[in-house]
Amino acid sequence: MGGVRVSRVRERVGPAVFFALLALASMTVLSQADASLGPPRAAEVVRRGLPLIRPGASALGKSGTVRMRTTMPAARVDVPLELGGTPEGVSYEWVGHHSMVPITEPRPLIGAIYAPNDPGFYRLVLTANGERRTLPEVVLGVMKPMVEKQGSSINGYMMGFWRGERRNDRELPAGLLEVYASDVDLPVSQHLTVGDFLTHDNQTSWPRYVALDPRLLDKLELVFEEIASNRSRAAGTDVDVSVRSGFRTPLHNRRVPRAATDSRHQFGDAADIAIDADGDGRLTSRDVTLILRAVEAVERRHPDLLGGLGVYSNGATYVHVDARGRRVRWRG
Repeated sequence: MGGVRVSRVRERVGPAVFFALLALASMTVLSQADASLGPPRAAEVVRRGLPLIRPGASALGKSGTVRMRTTMPAARVDVPLELGGTPEGVSYEWVGHHSMVPITEPRPLIGAIYAPNDPGFYRLVLTANGERRTLPEVVLGVMKPMVEKQGSSINGYMMGFWRGERRNDRELPAGLLEVYASDVDLPVSQHLTVGDFLTHDNQTSWPRYVALDPRLLDKLELVFEEIASNRSRAAGTDVDVSVRSGFRTPLHNRRVPRAATDSRHQFGDAADIAIDADGDGRLTSRDVTLILRAVEAVERRHPDLLGGLGVYSNGATYVHVDARGRRVRWRG
């Protein structure tokens, strides 16, 4: 099927609004506006070259604050877009996230949208009639396929072996994000950056490689939001977050005391987090309790984000959170 489908939606006032879904596989025609965004204002729709184009709310996750989507090289891209006009005559291209130099040639927006051929982090640029606009809200992380891993390393970065590499009944990450020093501070959600998920293995060469599931980002941001909403006014709403451990290579995971051999950290959907949840400027057992309550609340509202929740009894002030897809609880 085609890559972009457009449906006309009649609004009570103002011009017709178009919606496009850039789909990875089967297409879904959007039949109504994204309610959280609302229809574009008439003044926004009437533009010299480009129509108003912005990501639909679902492009940013349930939290509305996820800033990264991941895909494989040259794959169709799944990002819901809201267009305040017709996509005819609009072209798209990809640029590196830290530059405006095009990585790809312009292609028509109507039809399938494909990711760049090379691993990296990219932003979508749209052009029409000499006007050019970058969509800053979402970054596309194009992953390096696992088949490019040679032995225990990939491109010189030592990773060890996943159990699934030797046993077909075990899972593997879909791919790995290729990270250079210039990518470390790239935001992947409101509170988190690429650097938060690098393995703490003391390797100093670049690039490094990270498995990172955007569903984990969404779940963590929902937890942060839950904590902020439960705070007193005196504590404020700005949540101070520290990721103690994000992605772990299998090699590093073997060296972590008491780490499970099938730890979710190896698959990019787990993180150990510390939060000053009560806003008193300290990390204590009370903060751990508040994080646990927030995770439980998020999972009740979003059962598709079920996962593991680990609490450590050695005086640690951090909590393990993952999005493995099933409820698991433990004390370490």
